[in-house]
Amino acid sequence: MTEHVDVLVVGAGLSGIGAACHLQRECPDLSYAVLESREAIGGTWDLFRYPGVRSDSDMFTLGYSFKPWTQARAIADGDSIRRYVQETAREHGVDRHIRFGHRVLAAEWSTGQARWTVTAQRTDTGETVRMTCSWLSVCSGYYRYDRGHRPRFPGEERFPGPVVHPQHWPDGLEYAGKRVVVIGSGATAVTLVPTMARTAAHVTMLQRTPSYVLALPGRDQLADALRRRLPAGAVYPVVRWKNVLVSMASYQFSRRRPGAMKAVIQRLARRQLPAGFDVGTHFGPPYDPWDQRLCLVPDGDLFTAIREGRADVVTDRVATFTETGIALESGAELPADVVVTATGLDLLPIGGMTLTVDGEAVELSERVSYKGMMISGVPNFAMTIGYTNASWTLKADLVARYVCRLLRHMAAHGHASCTPVAPPEGGTEPFIGLSAGYVRRSLSALPRQGAHAPWRLHQNYVRDVLLMRHGPVDDEGVRFAARPAPAAEEAVA
Repeated sequence: MTEHVDVLVVGAGLSGIGAACHLQRECPDLSYAVLESREAIGGTWDLFRYPGVRSDSDMFTLGYSFKPWTQARAIADGDSIRRYVQETAREHGVDRHIRFGHRVLAAEWSTGQARWTVTAQRTDTGETVRMTCSWLSVCSGYYRYDRGHRPRFPGEERFPGPVVHPQHWPDGLEYAGKRVVVIGSGATAVTLVPTMARTAAHVTMLQRTPSYVLALPGRDQLADALRRRLPAGAVYPVVRWKNVLVSMASYQFSRRRPGAMKAVIQRLARRQLPAGFDVGTHFGPPYDPWDQRLCLVPDGDLFTAIREGRADVVTDRVATFTETGIALESGAELPADVVVTATGLDLLPIGGMTLTVDGEAVELSERVSYKGMMISGVPNFAMTIGYTNASWTLKADLVARYVCRLLRHMAAHGHASCTPVAPPEGGTEPFIGLSAGYVRRSLSALPRQGAHAPWRLHQNYVRDVLLMRHGPVDDEGVRFAARPAPAAEEAVA
């Protein structure tokens, strides 16, 4: 017989473990299972193993609301985050509900049965596994795990050294004492450069377009002060809300006065860079702050590496790889023994699985999102996509708690299904407002958002708290239905 659970969670990363913990805490009577395609807990933080991998958000907001972050570093390394997620799963018993090595391929909704049939494949044997569930929560993030974005450059075959992508960092890659070129300017590149520069002969960050880079303290001074007087459980929510409000204020200032914010960021960078460094060329993007995510560098480690001469930044385009390095369009050449292509991610909404509702295939691009977590015309389904201007977990936590709220409401009122409906009028906009390349390449695969709530994504945590934690669950954006009466022959049977 096909196994049935009340709730099926897809993904055992930061979002999936949080969703399962909330289910266990707030809906203890419901059965659930977690399907994870890989063989370990942690998602992103288990996949990425490149040197220096770390969060680009503080752990007081990237951490779970119900489990205080107690370590000293606010900007944490990948190993620490992975252990934190694993420890959370173990403490709440969630690890016992995870089926590793199960890649979800498809989910089919039946209105007559008011349930999903989910098809997965065992990654070790290729065996097909089917489960049914009353509610499906997809917490698989939004990018491809099996490959990163990797453009091919002219002449790569001539270069004798290793060319590696951070998403697939090889074990034992030797770069100590060698010349390294990191192609890219995003969060991964600004992490790799200072880390590799500690032992490499020299590291160059080669960027086509610069990013905004902002130095932040690796430790939170308020948290350090409060920890000397208060228990961790009391410190955590105070610092969490402080960081939320500071982040929101910074974002709002950036959107309302982009020129002023740009000047502030560049002035701060100039103070930490060598005299005469061309900040305008190398740290002055042609777009406004928060058109793409800001790159955070804890304790200014990137600027320190540049100031000490262990690293530098070149803003140019690759003409071709050569036998000794990379020739640039300007005519200059960068000598290299190792090249790292930190060229970004490829998006893969809902883990690449297909959705079908009563035999009709669901095209995400033709649907409208509801509260940034459900999809018009798709019953009993939620997807977790975090904030683009704040910590991912802040939104993931709201989504997980809202699903629990919704499930309790449905049980109390005898509802078998909850289906979002598209807004009756008004235009739609892209689901994500960033102009980053990985977003532009994949917007056509994502649902749209509406012009106003509850179909609009505010990217504002306080507004979302009011909407999702305290607003009604039976608003104009959803339709509830009871379980259909069985046909006569089914009833007799």
